[in-house]
Amino acid sequence: MAKPPAPKLDPRGRKVKILATVGPASRSPEMLARLFKAGVDAFRVNMSHGEHADHAETIKSIRDLEKQFMRPIAILADLQGPKLRVGKFRDGQAVIRHSGHFTLDRDPTPGDETRVELPHPELFGLLEKGQRLLINDGKIRLRVISADADKIHCSAEVGGVISDRKGVNVPDAEVPIPALTEKDRRDLAFAIQQGVDWIGLSFVQRPEDLAEARKLMGGYGALCAKIEKPMAVRRLSEIIEMSDGIMVARGDLGVELEPQEVPPLQKKIVNETRLRGKPVIVATQMLESMIESPAPTRAEVSDVANAVYDGADAVMLSAETAAGDWPEEAVTIMHKIARQVERDESYLERVRLLDTPPDATTADALAHACMTVADTVSISAITVFTGSGSTARRVARERPSVPMLVLTPSMKTARRLGLLWGAHAVATKDIGSFEEMIAKGKRMALRHGFGEAGSKLIALAGVPFGTPGSTNLMHVVTVSGDELQKHGG
Repeated sequence: MAKPPAPKLDPRGRKVKILATVGPASRSPEMLARLFKAGVDAFRVNMSHGEHADHAETIKSIRDLEKQFMRPIAILADLQGPKLRVGKFRDGQAVIRHSGHFTLDRDPTPGDETRVELPHPELFGLLEKGQRLLINDGKIRLRVISADADKIHCSAEVGGVISDRKGVNVPDAEVPIPALTEKDRRDLAFAIQQGVDWIGLSFVQRPEDLAEARKLMGGYGALCAKIEKPMAVRRLSEIIEMSDGIMVARGDLGVELEPQEVPPLQKKIVNETRLRGKPVIVATQMLESMIESPAPTRAEVSDVANAVYDGADAVMLSAETAAGDWPEEAVTIMHKIARQVERDESYLERVRLLDTPPDATTADALAHACMTVADTVSISAITVFTGSGSTARRVARERPSVPMLVLTPSMKTARRLGLLWGAHAVATKDIGSFEEMIAKGKRMALRHGFGEAGSKLIALAGVPFGTPGSTNLMHVVTVSGDELQKHGG
C-alpha cells in the first residue's frame, strides 16, 4: 500500500476539533471570544451545574460569537443523568474499616461506621454475592457478601472516610433505572428550546435509553451517547447505531473499570464509532493539571496526542476551561498538540490503520474516491455540498489528506458539523445548477483560505440539487487567476 501524502491543513491548522466546557472561569463573553480565537470549535454546557438562566446567557453569548466571527459554532448540552448516592450519617461522616463489614439498607436513620441508608430501592434484590459497590468515585470499594430485598451486606476491600450523599457506582450489574431523570427531562426541554446542536446523554446502559431521549427531542438536534458504564460497552454496536455521535467518558469509565482497562477500551470505542462514520469525542482529564498549572504534564500531552493519532473527531476539555485558572492556555496547548501531531508525516498512515471499506452505495464509493484522488493529485480541499451533513460524514470517515469545505443551506447542519473531523462548515444559499456549484465552490474556497490560483478542488454533490441522499457527482476543478482577481485576491 502506497504511503499517504503529507496532510494539508485547514485554516485552523488541524482537522481534529476542540470541545471546551463552559463554567464560571469561561462564561463571560470576553473569555468565550478568547477561547474561540485560541482554537475552540464547539462549547459544552454542563447541565449538572448552574441554573437555566445562566445557561441561557451562555448560549446567547456563543450565538453572538457566531455573528462576530461569522463562523457556525456547535453547542453540546450535557445532561446530568441519574446519580446513585448513599444517605446521611449521624456525624456527617464515618470511617469504614479496611476488611471490615458494612451494610447498605433501606432504613432512613442516619448511618454510622457499620451501616447507612441506600435510598435506591431498585438496587435491592438486584445485586448478587461477589459484585462490587464503589463509593466516592471508587475511593471506597465494597464487595457484596449477601443481598436481599432490604439489606446489602458487604466486606470493605478498601475502606476509608465516607460522608453524606457520596456517589455510588454499580459496575457489575445493569441498573434498572432510566437514563433520564425528571431534572434531565426539564434540562432537555430547555436545551431544545434554546436551540443547542447536540444533546449529551449520560448513564447510557442500553439502546433503549437513547430511544427515550430521541422521542423527547422530537427530531431536533443530534444525540451524543456518553460511554461511561461497563454495561454500555456490552451493547456498544447497538448504542452507536442509535446515536449521532459518541463520547468516551473516561473519568467515569475509570471508576467502574480497572485503570489499565480504559486505554484499550478507548481505542475500541473510537474505532467502532469511526467505522460507522459518526463523530467520536475523547473526554475527561485530558489536561487535568492545567486546572491549577499554566503548563500540562508530559503524560497529558501524550494522552491528547494519542487520541489525535487514533483518529478521534474531537478532544474535550472539562474543568480545565470550566473552572480552571488557565482556560485560554489549556485551549492553546491542546490546539498546538493537535497541530503538531497532524503535521507528523506518519499521522495519516496511523489514522488509516483502521480499514473503513465503503458501503455498497454510490455516495460511499464517491467519498472513498475523494480520498484516493486527494492522495494521487495535488488537491487543496474537498468541497462538499450537503443538506443534512451525511455526505460530509462519509468523506470524513475516510480521513482524507486534505480538509473538507462543507457548504450547506442549513445553519443547523453547519453548527452540528463543528464536531466532525476535518470539516470546515459554511452556511450558504443552496445551489440550483452544475455551473453554480462549480462557481460557488471556487469562490468559497478562496474566501475561506482553501485555495489560490492554480489550486485544484474536488466538488462532491448530488444531482438533482437539493434532494437529500442523492450524492452522485464528483468533479475536479482548477481555480484560475481570473477567479482569484474577481474574489479580490
